[in-house]
Amino acid sequence: MNKLEAAVARAAEKERLIREGELYRIKVVHSKALVGQALQPDALLHGAMEHAVGLAQARLGGLLTPGGLSGLNFKSLKSLMPYVLTIGSFIARKRLVKPAIALVVAAGAGAAWLMRNKRPPEE
Repeated sequence: MNKLEAAVARAAEKERLIREGELYRIKVVHSKALVGQALQPDALLHGAMEHAVGLAQARLGGLLTPGGLSGLNFKSLKSLMPYVLTIGSFIARKRLVKPAIALVVAAGAGAAWLMRNKRPPEE
């Protein structure tokens, strides 16, 4: 390799490094703009809502499938038990047993009334 070939190779390497530096600077500016946009209050709220909805879908997705609560079998009761235990322990901790029983009785009476007064399907 003579001096001319070495100079050409060095110039090509220099151009490649300059292009890589330009690309790096463009990526940094773009990243700063993305972070600035992501820190806006509306974007933060939107992200938090998306996260909450995704979490709810992941945890309750089995219940929302077609026929999720309609056919209460052992498998669906087994999947509901963590929620039942969490709610039950909250009620016991806050000493809300009597109001909870009253709520269950009222809901049962309302459901019974609705089932009794259910209109036959009209043709």
